Amino acid sequence: MSPRWNADRSAPRRGRDRQAEVLRPKPGLSRFAGDTPRVAVVGGGIAGLAAATGLAERGAQVTLYESETTLGGRLAGWPVELADGSRATMSRGFHAFFRQYYNLRGLLRRADGNLGMLTSVPDYPLQHSSGLYDSFAKVPRTPPWSALGFAALSPSFGWRDMARMDPRAALPLLDVRVPEVYSRLDSMSAHDFLAGIRFPEAAQHLAFEVFSRSFFADPRELSAAELVLMFHIYFLGSSEGLLFDVPDEPFPQALWDPLADYLEGHRVQLRTGSFVETVAPQRSGGYRITAGGAPEHFDATVLALDVPGLRGLVEASPGLVDTEWRDGISRLRSAPPFLVSRLWLDRPVRAGRAGFLGTGGYESLDNISVLERWEGEAARWAVRTGGSVVELHAYAVAPGADRPVEQERLLNQLYRVYPETRDAKIVDARHEWRADCPLFPVGSYADRPEVRTADPTLVLAGDLVRTDLPVALMERAATSGFLAANALLERWGVRGQALWTVPRSGRSRAMRLLARMATSG
Repeated sequence: MSPRWNADRSAPRRGRDRQAEVLRPKPGLSRFAGDTPRVAVVGGGIAGLAAATGLAERGAQVTLYESETTLGGRLAGWPVELADGSRATMSRGFHAFFRQYYNLRGLLRRADGNLGMLTSVPDYPLQHSSGLYDSFAKVPRTPPWSALGFAALSPSFGWRDMARMDPRAALPLLDVRVPEVYSRLDSMSAHDFLAGIRFPEAAQHLAFEVFSRSFFADPRELSAAELVLMFHIYFLGSSEGLLFDVPDEPFPQALWDPLADYLEGHRVQLRTGSFVETVAPQRSGGYRITAGGAPEHFDATVLALDVPGLRGLVEASPGLVDTEWRDGISRLRSAPPFLVSRLWLDRPVRAGRAGFLGTGGYESLDNISVLERWEGEAARWAVRTGGSVVELHAYAVAPGADRPVEQERLLNQLYRVYPETRDAKIVDARHEWRADCPLFPVGSYADRPEVRTADPTLVLAGDLVRTDLPVALMERAATSGFLAANALLERWGVRGQALWTVPRSGRSRAMRLLARMATSG
């Protein structure tokens, strides 16, 4: 009997949306009795931490390998010394912890049951270079009024633009079902889907493109199914989709150090700075994991790596699963490079600036964060120096771009958006270039790996993994990590973690009936 969806609300609720759905694991023992298996988790990002948590809480002996010296994966942080002698924490940039990220927030509750490390961001404004400005502050939270309210309040939706739209082409947005949405829309790009609706160009920049570029991808390459899924998750599938929180201190201090303490309390061995070279299945069962030249035996393995890491490890481990599976892993692609520039300025950004601003039409600039608006470390530096800590993001930068030129271009766009920063002296600047996020191009869904493999003792986790659930980004990583743990626990007769998600279809019968018109004759 496989995990199943039902309306049983006895599992601890992770949010306030009464239509959120629960996924219950197969019944079994509450914990291991007698001998306990040894499990290796390779990768210390969100997915690996979730998998390690799910396994260790049931009594498995877990060893987590992370090649970097810090936990958190793409949300890791590390200490730096600034030019003024201050100590600060650098990271790969802003991340929004939306309220419907039920499983991610459930993971963080292990460190603080009240999620006291998160603070709310009151608005999520979007600004286009043409002068258009959108805000979510007054948009209703309950679907479908959230989407309708955004359109009614947004200056990017003119009456003439609305009249030109093709409502029938937009109907699939009303009843997004997973995985059916992929069979319907994975063969089309996000750009072409919006063009078919005749969606207003300005609204594309201010609404949909924000979501598509969250995948670090150009809308012309991104699968329309992923874009439509995002619309469901944030607009029409959840009454919590327009609200988000952020950590009130840098990622290590707020999230990963407390979670590491929790895991070590469950006897998890955390081996940071430990690069896994090979994973070799043994004839007698289990795996030989070699890290730093030292082999060790485990009964099962969770691979929770990013695309480059997974491809490299599978290529170095030719005995894993079978040729077809390994070939599929080799075809996984990373999204184009992205840039995070963090600037410590000697004077403040003007009072009233948003803590986070999404941007469109400003060349490569995708958003601006003013960190002292919510992060304690940045706020203390700003108070002490009278300055500001500003972060700029550029997603999907052209491969091979001249990095110093792109960094200067990003800075010049900041001056356009926040002119008061032009006269500020840059006390210090740090630039992070990465290209390790998964790409979900048109037609790629069928080729993506799933949590389970043909080898029942080897499972995958991460935001690159196909889950067939309405989750994305950090929530996909956390959910897949718990699913990976559940798959192994089920094999050993132990009950896994109950999971929550937004509804897997349109929230109302009327929305579902309207959506059927899109496919009817």
